[in-house]
Amino acid sequence: MEYRVCYLLLLLLRYGANGDVSYSVQEEMKRGSPIGNIAKDLNLDVGKLLPRNARVDAAGTRKRYCDINRSTGDLIISDRIDREELCGERPTCVIKRDIVLENPLELHPFSLHIQDINDNAPQFNDAFFKIEIQESAMKGARFVIEEAHDADVGQNAVQQYSLEKNDNFILAVNGNTVELVLDKELDREKQKEINLLLTAIDGGSPRRSGTVIIHVTVLDANDNAPVFSQAVYEASLPENSPLDTVVLTVSATDADEGVNGDVIYDFGHVSENVKKVFGIDHRKGEIKLISAIDFESIATYDLRIKAKDGLGLSSYTKVTIDVTDVNDNSPVIYVKSLANPVPENVSPGTEVGIVNVQDADSDNNQNVRCSIQQNVPFKLVPSIKNYYSLVTTGQLDRELVSDYNITITATDEGSPPLSSSKTVQLSVADINDNPPVFEEQSYSAQVSENNKPGSTLCSVSARDPDWRQNGTVIYSLLPGEVNGASVSSYLSVNGDTGVIHAVRSFDYEQFRSFKVHIMARDNGSPPLSSNVTVSVFISDVNDNSPQILYPAPEGSSFMTELVPKAAHGGSLVSKVIAVDADSGQNAWLSYHIVKATDPGLFTIGLHSGEIRTQRDISESDSMKQNLIVAVKDNGQPSLSATCAMYLLISDNLAEVPELKDISYDEKNSKLTSYLIIALVSVSTFFLTFIIIILGVRFCRRRKPRLLFDGAVAIPGAYLPPNYADVDGTGTLRSAYNYDAYLTTGSRTSDFKFVSSYNDNTLPADQTLKKSATEFSDAFGCCDDSPEDSHKPD
Repeated sequence: MEYRVCYLLLLLLRYGANGDVSYSVQEEMKRGSPIGNIAKDLNLDVGKLLPRNARVDAAGTRKRYCDINRSTGDLIISDRIDREELCGERPTCVIKRDIVLENPLELHPFSLHIQDINDNAPQFNDAFFKIEIQESAMKGARFVIEEAHDADVGQNAVQQYSLEKNDNFILAVNGNTVELVLDKELDREKQKEINLLLTAIDGGSPRRSGTVIIHVTVLDANDNAPVFSQAVYEASLPENSPLDTVVLTVSATDADEGVNGDVIYDFGHVSENVKKVFGIDHRKGEIKLISAIDFESIATYDLRIKAKDGLGLSSYTKVTIDVTDVNDNSPVIYVKSLANPVPENVSPGTEVGIVNVQDADSDNNQNVRCSIQQNVPFKLVPSIKNYYSLVTTGQLDRELVSDYNITITATDEGSPPLSSSKTVQLSVADINDNPPVFEEQSYSAQVSENNKPGSTLCSVSARDPDWRQNGTVIYSLLPGEVNGASVSSYLSVNGDTGVIHAVRSFDYEQFRSFKVHIMARDNGSPPLSSNVTVSVFISDVNDNSPQILYPAPEGSSFMTELVPKAAHGGSLVSKVIAVDADSGQNAWLSYHIVKATDPGLFTIGLHSGEIRTQRDISESDSMKQNLIVAVKDNGQPSLSATCAMYLLISDNLAEVPELKDISYDEKNSKLTSYLIIALVSVSTFFLTFIIIILGVRFCRRRKPRLLFDGAVAIPGAYLPPNYADVDGTGTLRSAYNYDAYLTTGSRTSDFKFVSSYNDNTLPADQTLKKSATEFSDAFGCCDDSPEDSHKPD
C-alpha cells in the first residue's frame, strides 16, 4: 500500500540535556531499513565496534527493535514496529534503548520516536445502531450517537463525519461528541422508521473511512435521554487488587417514568483487551475488576460507558482508571558479557564480565543494590546506570581452584524489599599437565557373526581435565595382529568420538574373540596419551542350515527301508540323522514329518529323529509309503532342511522288481534293471538248488506229496541292491537283524520274519514265522518239521 513507505523518514535528530540521541521513524518499516549512523552521531570509532562487542541492549526481556551494524555503525530495524500495539492511543510513542560497548564498559542511551502511519480505518462499535424518537420531538432536538474509533492517532485519526442526505436530520459534531439534530418534525403517520448512513473519515493519505447504519424508530412517547452524574469519572487501582474489586460506580438518571426511565449500562467503544480486564453491572453501573492488572504493562485505562433507557435513547461518559504501582517485581540480573574461562595469569583488577540489573517497578521500588559473596577473588564495580563490572581482586591459580561459582544478589528499596540471586560460573584455563584418562580400565564388546562392515561395536571414552586443545581427546588404534592379519583389517575407531566400527564381517566358526588396544591422545604441546584394552567377543547366529547325514541326499543313491507287514504300533522303522554347524540353541534340532502317503501311519521323534509306526500295519495300507521329513534348528529365524524317506511294506521278494516305480532318479533306471535281472537270476538258481535239496530230503522221509519240508534261512545280507541294509548303517541306535525264510510250497516265495535281535523293534512273538501246526495244515505234516529248529529260544 502507498502509505507503507519502504524507506526511513528521518524527521528529527537531536541531543538532549542528558546527551541522548533521538531518531524519529515510521512504524511498520521493513527489517534491515536504516535509521541513522549512530556511530557518527556518538563520535564512536567504527573500527572498534566489533572488537568491543558493540550491541543494542533492551531492559529485561523486551524486544530491541533495532540493531547496530558493526561494520558501518548504522542503526537498522530488526523487528516489526507497530505503534498501536506499543503505545495504543497515546499521542507520543517513544522506545528507549542503549548502545553497550565493552573493554572498557560504555553505555550510550538513545530514543526512537515512532511516527504513526494511516494503517487503520475508522470503526464504529456496531454496524447497526438503533434509536427511538418521539414523534412530538421539537425541531432542534439532539440525539447522541456513539462516535467512531480509529487506532491511529493525530491526523490519521477520525477527522470528520458525514450523514447521508435526508429530510429530517442533520449532523452536529463537537470533538468526540456526535449528535443527530432534528431539522424537521417527524410524522409517524407518514414514516414510522428511517434508516440513515453515517460515515467517519480519517485525515490520512490516502483517507480511510468506516460506516454505520442508524435505524430511527418514531414513537409516541419517551422524550428524555439518560443523564450521567459526571462527565468524566476517575479512579485509581493498585496493581495487586483482587478480582471482583469494585473500581467505581457510574450513575445516570432518566426523567421518564416506567420502562422509558429504566437505565441500562454498558461499554461504549472499548477494545477487547479492556473488556477482558473490566466488567460492568448493567443495572447498577458498577465497574469490577475481572482479570489481573499489571502496572508495568498498562498504567492507565480509558473506558467509554454508555447509559441507555428502555426505548433506545442513550448518553455517554468517560472513565479513567489509573493503575498504581506496588513492589511486586523482584530485581532481575542479566549477565551481559562474561570472559569464560579466565586465564590463570590475569592481573588483579581485570574486567571479566558485565552485569545488568533491572527492576520493572517505579520510583523507590526500582532502586537496586547489588553485591556478591566475600569468599571469591572477584568484586562488582558500579558503572553506568544499572550496569556493574565484574573484576578480579587477586591472583588466580587453577591448581588450587579450577572453577568459581559467583553468586550475585540484587535487592530493591521497596517496602518490603524484594531480592533475587544469580550464580555465575567462571572456569580458569591452565596448561597441558594431565593425560587423558579412560572412564573404564578395560572395555568389552559383543558382536554377532555375519555383521555388516561398518557396524558399531562399542565406544570408548576418555576425559582430560585440561582445557580447550589441552583437553581435546583423539582416539586411534594401536598396531597389532589378529589371527595373522593386521588389526586395522578388523576394526576402526572414530578419532573424535571413540566409536569402534567393524571393518569386515566376522565368522564365529573361525574365531570367537580377540583383543585390540586403543590410544587416547590430547592436543596439547607436548601431547599426552594413555591406552586401554578392548576385548571383542563374537556370538553365534543361526547362519547354517541342518545337514542331513542319513538318508543320503537325493541324487546320490536310492535308499528304501523295508517295513514288515507284521509291524505293530511303536515299532522302530528307521532314523533320520542330521547335524548343524552352529552352536548352542542354534544347533538344537527337531524333526517333523511334513508330508506322508498315510499321515496316520508313521510318526517321528521330535528330537531323536526315530521313525516309528503309530499303529499296527493293516492289509489296507499301501505297500509304498513315502515320507518327507523336515529338520529344523532352534535359531531365530529357524533354518531347515528336508529329505525323502521311501518305505516298503512287504514280506514278498517277488514284489521286489516292482520297486523300481519308487525310484526318483531316472538316470539310474538302467542300472537298476540290470541289478534286478542279475538278482532274479541268482535267486532263481539258488531257489532251484534249495528245492532239489528239499526234494531229496522229503523223498528220504517217504512223503511224496511234499517235495520239501521246512524252510531254509536266507542270509539277511542277500537283498536286492536297491534296498537299504539296516544293519550297521548308523540309522538305528543298534543293529536290527531278521532271519528270512522261504516256504517251498509258495510260488511267490513270501518273506517270513522269524526273529529280531532288538526287542524294542519287532518282538519275537510278533513276527510272521509259521508254527508247526500251520506247516502241517499246509503241507500235510505235523510231526518233526525242520522248521521247529528255527524257533526262538
